[in-house]
Amino acid sequence: MNLATILTESVPRNPEGTALKLDDAEVSYAILDEGSKRIAGLLRQRGIGPGDRVGIMLPNVPYFAVCYYGVLRAGGTVVPMNVLLKGREVRFYLEDPGAKLLFAWHGFAEHAEQGAAEAGAECILVKPGEFEQLLAGQEPDQEVVDRSADDTAVILYTSGTTGTPKGAELTHSNLRENVEVAVALFEFDESTVTLGALPLFHSFGQTCALNSTIRAGGCVTFVPRFDPDKALEIIERDRVTVFAGVPTMYAAMLHVEDRDRYDTSTLQVCVSGGAAMPVEVMRGFEEAFRCVVLEGYGLSETSPVASFNRPDRERRVGSIGLPIDGVEMKVADDDGREVPEGEVGEILIRGHNVMKGYWNRPEATAEAIEPDGWFHTGDMAKVDSDGYFFIVDRKKELIIRGGYNVYPREIEEVIYEHPAVREAAVVGIPHDELGEEVGAAIVLKPGAEASPDELRDHVKSQVAAYKYPRRVWLTDELPKGPTGKILKREIKPPVESPTG
Repeated sequence: MNLATILTESVPRNPEGTALKLDDAEVSYAILDEGSKRIAGLLRQRGIGPGDRVGIMLPNVPYFAVCYYGVLRAGGTVVPMNVLLKGREVRFYLEDPGAKLLFAWHGFAEHAEQGAAEAGAECILVKPGEFEQLLAGQEPDQEVVDRSADDTAVILYTSGTTGTPKGAELTHSNLRENVEVAVALFEFDESTVTLGALPLFHSFGQTCALNSTIRAGGCVTFVPRFDPDKALEIIERDRVTVFAGVPTMYAAMLHVEDRDRYDTSTLQVCVSGGAAMPVEVMRGFEEAFRCVVLEGYGLSETSPVASFNRPDRERRVGSIGLPIDGVEMKVADDDGREVPEGEVGEILIRGHNVMKGYWNRPEATAEAIEPDGWFHTGDMAKVDSDGYFFIVDRKKELIIRGGYNVYPREIEEVIYEHPAVREAAVVGIPHDELGEEVGAAIVLKPGAEASPDELRDHVKSQVAAYKYPRRVWLTDELPKGPTGKILKREIKPPVESPTG
């Protein structure tokens, strides 16, 4: 089994059909296949083979798919990375899994090259025109390397609020099964045109947009950087049938002033995940675009789809739906016992979608996955009498800003590097458009001086743009419990605080 076969099996059905599109540029299935063969040849030439890790730090452009399927074809393991990562973050994402090579977008060369050099990995910059020349000189690798179902295909980095990010190992079987379920669930076929707006470095974009569409023989039309007007323009221009997005994307499209001038009548399926969708946004979008929104749930560790509202079943607004085929879900207490209907507990998941484990972190894996296969999500929910799940709250202190995960501990570590800081707590602040904004309450050392702007800029220079705290405020002390642990739930920003 090799996940790359979702491409190779689709090529003979329609080799000249458009697989990928970016404005005027179109890539056929045959060209995508040939590009992936040459990437595999390039990797083999550089001594990279089965099981070796390769970073991909590219935006939503056709090159991502070429590199992704090429790495898989060679038997390698893909480590997808956000293009907004700074040098220190790039180093970690390459060093931790021992990646030997990084494909990085030319527009982010400085941080990519710095991080790769520090991690001892080769960095190949992807620049239109030059990259094609590089591949033209490569001998194509005709074979698809055999991999077992349990071999790792992709390592997705994720984290709770403690320690450094952990690499969730998703196997060829995990991802292939999840794709098959998504294709059937959303009725993808060769006529499917998917809006590729979700970031491909995340499992939601990989599984529900790229892989599912390629498996079905459809077309992905990319949006490298989400803009609601541009998204509506592409839906009309390319007659998009499937839109998968996070709630903030739906809200942004809904609030486009002249949205009525776009013809979006081809939309058949709208899929929402990544965070809870506000009911008012869902209702407003459905009314404006005359399309039913199906909300679901999943995590990086579950490939990601775990539950969904079904197109052929009653949809419950505010619900994350029912478990997908082949997957079990339950709401349990701290001892893992299922709680009665209507009571709140933690969501546990078991099935073909649950990751193999966290890369080189056996203790974290044992903590997350029970010996009998149940995965602890850290999300709190309740179940109704018909088996529909409703998220109540997050057990973890993860902040979801505009669909992007921000892990407080990581940001706190950077804040603590400032010489004037004594204590810091990073918290999520409710935000109408983004869902949550990142905030930081900071206590300075006695006699030290630093302004909120200075502290914010200190963090901004070292982490991706979506992570740094827009709201920073100084306080004399942070609320603590009897053991001295900071009580984040009691931290609230002052009414008047600096913003940026």
